Amino acid sequence: RSVTQSVTQRVPCRFYEKVQALHQDPEASVDNPLLAFGLIKRLHSDWPNVIYSDEAAENTQALHAGLKEVEQELPGAEDLDGAARALMRLQDVYALSVKGMANGVFQRAGASRPPLYSPGRRVSLSADDCFHVGKVAYDMGDYYHSIAWLEEAVGLFRLSYGSWNPEDRSSLEDALDHLAFSYFMAGNISHALSLSREFLHYDPGNQRVVKNVAKYEKLLEMGTAASAGPLRRPNGTHLQSRDAYEELCQRPRGQVGLVGGCHGPPPHRCPPSHALLGPLSPQPAPERLPHLGCSYETNGSPYLLLQPAKKEMVWIRPYVALYHDFISDAEAETIKALAGPWLQRSVVASGEKQQKAEYRISKSAWLKDTADPVVRALEQRIAAVTGLDLRPPYAEYLQVVNYGLGGHYEPHFDHATSRKSPLYRMKSGNRIATVMIYLSAVEAGGSTAFIYANFSVPVVKNAALFWWNLRRNGDGDGDTLHAGCPVLAGDKWVANKWIHEHGQEFRRPCSVDPQD
Repeated sequence: RSVTQSVTQRVPCRFYEKVQALHQDPEASVDNPLLAFGLIKRLHSDWPNVIYSDEAAENTQALHAGLKEVEQELPGAEDLDGAARALMRLQDVYALSVKGMANGVFQRAGASRPPLYSPGRRVSLSADDCFHVGKVAYDMGDYYHSIAWLEEAVGLFRLSYGSWNPEDRSSLEDALDHLAFSYFMAGNISHALSLSREFLHYDPGNQRVVKNVAKYEKLLEMGTAASAGPLRRPNGTHLQSRDAYEELCQRPRGQVGLVGGCHGPPPHRCPPSHALLGPLSPQPAPERLPHLGCSYETNGSPYLLLQPAKKEMVWIRPYVALYHDFISDAEAETIKALAGPWLQRSVVASGEKQQKAEYRISKSAWLKDTADPVVRALEQRIAAVTGLDLRPPYAEYLQVVNYGLGGHYEPHFDHATSRKSPLYRMKSGNRIATVMIYLSAVEAGGSTAFIYANFSVPVVKNAALFWWNLRRNGDGDGDTLHAGCPVLAGDKWVANKWIHEHGQEFRRPCSVDPQD
């Protein structure tokens, strides 16, 4: 908005009308990942390209001054490259067609199923947009993705060849050049040669490409060119459970629990409507799951007598329960507002240190219970529902996390798997339990997938998901390996409360079975 106020009155009408048409609904810019990518790209590169173009020459001083007013608040190159990687992540995890994404359709590649997400208004990517995504992959040496996106860019540039937009940084020649080399690196020499020859049709004097053509022709004549096999998608984070993780993320959302609570006199028995089974497990018959159902719970706490917790038992092993209507809309908005100014890129434990990682993309902040009465009341509610001691140092501060464009967290354990973990610095043992509260709804994606247990739980606004990280004997529960699936559409906010094992000795005592 600040860019619009200070700059748009002095830019060419054509560009202003384009931007105005894209943002009639301000919320759509956040929800639709293609609009979000386009917004970041415009603020980082398209606006400056227009402002410094010949088309805007007569207003040069005013335009430059207007841009300077807001330049520090605009997205940087890291933001734009991160948005491009987010689109590639959505492409991979949800098996989306690149051509479909470029046309604003979120359809699985080669599938006849309904789209995973149908935005209210379809937004297409430009040739320059597709080129930038492909260029980010190209610069990382990721030719699997660069070929797909640069192919789309070349096709779109061919359709519009001869017309020029001052906001574009790339051209058909740029796309052909990068695509040809991508094919060469992937082992497809003949296609690299074909694209290079097409490049020379537009720029016959480019000596570098002339030399490349000669090199490709020689390789093909000598027969030394390796046969081009199918391109393999890179696994940058070396994720062993990638296939199972992605299958669970792709499960349809289906019916979302019993929002509004269980009905009828407690305890109310109901089938497990919330958990979405993965492809490896058939749906068990309800009669074979006697412990799954819904109930009103007081947990022996006076705090819950007048307003019992609405509990849905999602899974037995690992123990996973969902508490509906755990917080109100007003409380959720208060927590988001408190955390907003303090959000920073989330980090992960790496040995004895904490660092940023590509397998966790989100922003987070920590809130003490003294930050606001709402936080204090939420902590009391968590203690009442779980029956655990949350007094310092038995629990960590409330962590508020925002997963924006393509935000995700690949499969991980909440509990420490090494005694060198930073978690042990609290001197209160390992994380015994997790409470994750959904502060917002999303339109698509964002499920919590339990990999080895083979089920996923979609986002349910204002609900709290609870599970035990440790067995009663103190060992980590391997079945709690879980992931936050990438947000396909929407803005996902959660609040995490991690409770440690010390202080819980008489609240969750050991079992008579040492293996339990």
